[in-house]
Amino acid sequence: MRISDADREQVAQVLHQAMSEGRITINELEERLTVVYAAKTFADLKPVTADLPNGTAIAPTSSAPLQSAAPRALGMPDNRLGGHPGSTTSIGVMSGAVRKGSWVLPRQHTSFAFWGGVEIDLRNARFAEKSCTITAVAIMGGVEITVPDDINVDVTGIGFMGAFELEDKSGAPPAPATAPTVKINGLGFWGGVVVYRRPAKDPNAPQIDS
Repeated sequence: MRISDADREQVAQVLHQAMSEGRITINELEERLTVVYAAKTFADLKPVTADLPNGTAIAPTSSAPLQSAAPRALGMPDNRLGGHPGSTTSIGVMSGAVRKGSWVLPRQHTSFAFWGGVEIDLRNARFAEKSCTITAVAIMGGVEITVPDDINVDVTGIGFMGAFELEDKSGAPPAPATAPTVKINGLGFWGGVVVYRRPAKDPNAPQIDS
């Protein structure tokens, strides 16, 4: 049977729970999530959770896509809130750091780039709380943050001999008040922090074959 995005998210939540309980490591989580988001059938998903509690109890959620879209359209609470928070830091010192895919943005996340780069993509993320803050500092480096156009974003950082800016690549109207809000502050010193507002659907995310 072909699986939906909601089915993949159901398995992803089992994996996040297993990591929070110490059953798998962060590296194992990333490896298994790669398999999950590339999966096309339930047979592809079974080996990912076969050794975990409740791993064999995953059932199809054929109605989930319609249910998940309804709360946002009707002004109900956003269903992307909650989950075990991910790392509170992303550091690139003469190197790079990437946070993307299925992860949970904690209430406070700090990104620091020095002679390096940090990339944060929130298009497939969950949010630990309705209001989260990212403090981004780029010193002779760069921090790139991509936010979906169905959340609220507030950029208040400072660029000193550098840049700290928001670029709207979507043009969509502001998100409803019930959507998560991400506040982005910090400093770009001889470097840059750029926040890109893009369509909520990540074009690189796995698609369901029609």
